[in-house]
Amino acid sequence: MNLNKVFLIGNLTRDVTLKTTPSGQSVAEFGVATNRVWTGANGQKQQEVEFHNIVVWGKMAELCNQYLAKGRMVFIEGRIRTRSWQDASNQKRYRTEIIAENIQFGPKSMKEETKLDIPPETESFSHEDLPVLEEETEEKDSDDVSSEDIPF
Repeated sequence: MNLNKVFLIGNLTRDVTLKTTPSGQSVAEFGVATNRVWTGANGQKQQEVEFHNIVVWGKMAELCNQYLAKGRMVFIEGRIRTRSWQDASNQKRYRTEIIAENIQFGPKSMKEETKLDIPPETESFSHEDLPVLEEETEEKDSDDVSSEDIPF
């Protein structure tokens, strides 16, 4: 069994470009940046940024064009596709893209709320929906297993 599934949460690096195929289907393209932050062996904080090319089809493409803009946060679920072609100088070129199958618009900033009038039903999540992970501070029940109970 094979699986080609991608989940990304990031910010748009450029505005959405909407095009229409000769058959009349809408297709949108935009870039998303994701980052990873970690502390290296030397104790210094390090950061790595990845840039992703996103392709969206159909009605979802039209909604992205209407409501997304550079800097906006999105959650994307999709699949990876690499396509190739010959350029004008007969060189083989490659482009790796994420074909979006589901997109959820991220929380709006206060600045965006005043300039965009986005209906609430098009927003898939907000700050309140983002999970908050908290360390449990409750006392363990006496029936819980402790590390001393493990024989290895």
